[in-house]
Amino acid sequence: MQRRQLMRLSGAGVLCAPFLLRGARAATPEPVDVELILAVDVSRSIDAEEHETQMRGYAAAFRDPDVLRSIMGGEIGSIGCCLFTWSDSDSQEDLVPWMRISDGASAERFAAAIDAAPRRTWSYTSISGAMEHALRLYQRSGFEGTRRVLDISGDGMNNSGRRLEGVRAHMLDQGIIMNGLAVLDRAPGPGNGAAALEDYYRDEVIGGPGSFLVVAEGFEAFDRAVRRKIAREVAGVESATRFAGLPRVDRVAA
Repeated sequence: MQRRQLMRLSGAGVLCAPFLLRGARAATPEPVDVELILAVDVSRSIDAEEHETQMRGYAAAFRDPDVLRSIMGGEIGSIGCCLFTWSDSDSQEDLVPWMRISDGASAERFAAAIDAAPRRTWSYTSISGAMEHALRLYQRSGFEGTRRVLDISGDGMNNSGRRLEGVRAHMLDQGIIMNGLAVLDRAPGPGNGAAALEDYYRDEVIGGPGSFLVVAEGFEAFDRAVRRKIAREVAGVESATRFAGLPRVDRVAA
């Protein structure tokens, strides 16, 4: 009796073993050149037309040959990427889950997911909340990148949630590079809010090795700005030479 029970248990263990092995393999992070998170501002300062402009711009970027060249030009030739929108400290919405992008077909799938995502806007502006949410997303990405890059786009300063300084410092301690895409209502000039936003993103938002800020002078410039930004931040060693001469603050006029 005991022997038959042991044999049944032993057989069950043999049958379960392949499933356990498959589970172990699935849990192993997939290597990529970059783990890229796109964090898109949908606070109340963003109207419906501007929100649509942002989403169309991100989708178009992944259909752009220059961006695809940068993605495929890395040592591994792929990135892991996801997209979420943010506003208040507790208002973040995951719109496109983590995907591996390595060729035109996978880039098109990512772009199509952006096209199909809902368009909703909320209230305040919590860059610190966006950073905290990004950290949670990195913890369950399923990828292992040689770099982790957070791409934050927005048109305002932190006015909700935790103080930005402490959250930003924690992100830097975790080795996360933060790049910014500041969208100005008008061209920056002495004493106007546009200049203040550019300085704020440069000094208090972006950070990490090779971090940079792209400034879109109006939502009319967003499309070109986001393509340039993504191509630059995912660039591998070969592609990086194309961006070597660009300044830390790169302006794109309307």
